[in-house]
Amino acid sequence: MMISDSVLGIDPGSFYTGYGIVRLEHQRFVAIDYGTIRLAKNIPLPDRLGFIYRELEALISRTKPAGVAVEDVFLARNAKSALQLGQARGVAILAAVNSGIPVFSYSALEVKQAVVGYGRATKEQVNAMVRRLLSIRELVDSHASDAMALAICHINSLRFKRFEVQP
Repeated sequence: MMISDSVLGIDPGSFYTGYGIVRLEHQRFVAIDYGTIRLAKNIPLPDRLGFIYRELEALISRTKPAGVAVEDVFLARNAKSALQLGQARGVAILAAVNSGIPVFSYSALEVKQAVVGYGRATKEQVNAMVRRLLSIRELVDSHASDAMALAICHINSLRFKRFEVQP
């Protein structure tokens, strides 16, 4: 994967799944596409997961990213939420893998460090920095900005790996 290739960041959730496609052009981050897949709470979980899968599969087919970045599973408020988040994450990974796209995982701490420079940054700080880095003037919901932050984190990871000294 080249640094100039686009990266799809996915912030999975069973009700809101954020996505953001970012590319590095002339040392500047560029937002190609972003948004949030929103699902009604009265839809059964299997149907929501199927919808998320189909939407991500269509997005991947249309935009052909070189890689997909997803957030590592974190501790949720309760077991049911954690299971549903894990299932949504699995669906996102499956959509990428079935499309032949490599998947990379980052912790929330790594993403915040890469985007804001502080691993304990708030969602508002991440959103503001993502909008600044991508020159986005309009408001962006937290799901889409978190997804774009994942993509930026992966691109930064690739940039810094170029400079690592090999033993």
